[in-house]
Amino acid sequence: MRQYSLPTIVSYLVGPTLIIVSHVGSLLVLTTGLSWGAIAWIITLYLIRMLATTGIYHRLLTHKSYQTPAPLLWIGSIVAASAGQMGPSWWKAHHLIHHQYVESDRDPHSPYTPFLGIKGFYWAQGGWLLSSRFFPDKLPLDVESDLVLKVVDRLHFIPLVALGAISYYFGGLEYLGAFFLSTTLLFHGVQTVNSLSHIVGDQPFITDDHSRNSGLVAFLTLGEGWHNLHHAFQSSCRHGITIRDGEVVYLPDPTFGFIKMLEFLKLASKLRLPNEKDLLAKAKKQDFQNLELALASKKTNF
Repeated sequence: MRQYSLPTIVSYLVGPTLIIVSHVGSLLVLTTGLSWGAIAWIITLYLIRMLATTGIYHRLLTHKSYQTPAPLLWIGSIVAASAGQMGPSWWKAHHLIHHQYVESDRDPHSPYTPFLGIKGFYWAQGGWLLSSRFFPDKLPLDVESDLVLKVVDRLHFIPLVALGAISYYFGGLEYLGAFFLSTTLLFHGVQTVNSLSHIVGDQPFITDDHSRNSGLVAFLTLGEGWHNLHHAFQSSCRHGITIRDGEVVYLPDPTFGFIKMLEFLKLASKLRLPNEKDLLAKAKKQDFQNLELALASKKTNF
């Protein structure tokens, strides 16, 4: 395990502490109630911060599925940190470990190891954050060499605390409770990619794991739930792709829509996408078998 300095250890441990605080703080809404304005605040904070997590932390920072100017990466990382998603070095380190050791003993948040069933679901849904797995073995050199990203990583809790203070300033305890609830919902939304997207859904592509395409998780995470595609083509900036009856089908993927908007505004370039030939080559054989059966059936009817 990497040797962390004491300030870094303390900084990182603030992360799960604030998530626990958010869970408890969500109970405020039971006493304050929620106006339509507070509900809109919950939804707005959820969508913006989820998009920063999926579009910036995941598809840009970790998998480099497209390119942007550095200031956009820095700002997006600050917004993602305000979601309680820790800092960019920590986040990327854990995600790369997941892909490298998927569903093995070294996968930090698999629903299959070290536990199965309900315990495995709890572990993948966030229980792993309260274990020794919380500290990654090593931090990514490319993020650590960027001074701005490194500062954001070590001070990851400041954007979250600042957003809580802003919420209180806007609407007192009601909006503070809304902030806590939005953060809690977002936390569990992100974690469903670790848990549900490896348990339920279909597997149109060949991979060496249980990753699945889940419409429910895709809805909660703005497209991240098309997880089987992501494991089959990790560098793709579009996850919403499947195979039906031997044909490529494109699925709703709001995060990809965000990336395309950035491209339109000249803020994103070099988008990485698999071509249809590669997609079909990676498709499970039964899709082609179903297509052959359908064609044979048509010939028989003639």
